Amino acid sequence: MTSKLTPMLQQYTAIKNEHQDVILMFRLGDFYEMFGDDAITASKVLEITLTSRDAGKGGRIPMCGVPYHAVDRYIAKLISNGHRVAICDQVEDPKLTKGIVRREVTRVVTAGTVLEDTMLDSKSNNYLVAPSEYQNTYGLSVIDISTGEFLLTESSDDNASQQIIDEIIRLSPSEL
Repeated sequence: MTSKLTPMLQQYTAIKNEHQDVILMFRLGDFYEMFGDDAITASKVLEITLTSRDAGKGGRIPMCGVPYHAVDRYIAKLISNGHRVAICDQVEDPKLTKGIVRREVTRVVTAGTVLEDTMLDSKSNNYLVAPSEYQNTYGLSVIDISTGEFLLTESSDDNASQQIIDEIIRLSPSEL
């Protein structure tokens, strides 16, 4: 099936296969494009037009896109609707390249890994938390990568698991 696709969509498919659990925003010139199921999902969430593109051998694939200069606001909307986003950028100069420009995922954005001020609430932390348990000792790692705040706690009390749950509720993390 892949060999029937255009060279650009072969590149997209190879990258998407490595990042199946995210919406892949694929840089094409002045736009970040999404294809296939990602395009269908994104077009609904972002309320943008779903179109299609020649996929090779007479086939078409759903697509939608957003301007690169406004991508943060679209990423924010996808994140706030529970999606994870992979940013796939051109990693070589198109003017110096013959054929397909090489692209790579340069960042995966999740609710807990947002760095941009435009996507953050300035009145609250953007915590990413990771609970753990080992031999009746419960722990919690907490980070806000937008501020650099990092916290750890552990407990082996009789009610340790409930203490960790209460701490998670108190912190109200963006991502667990």
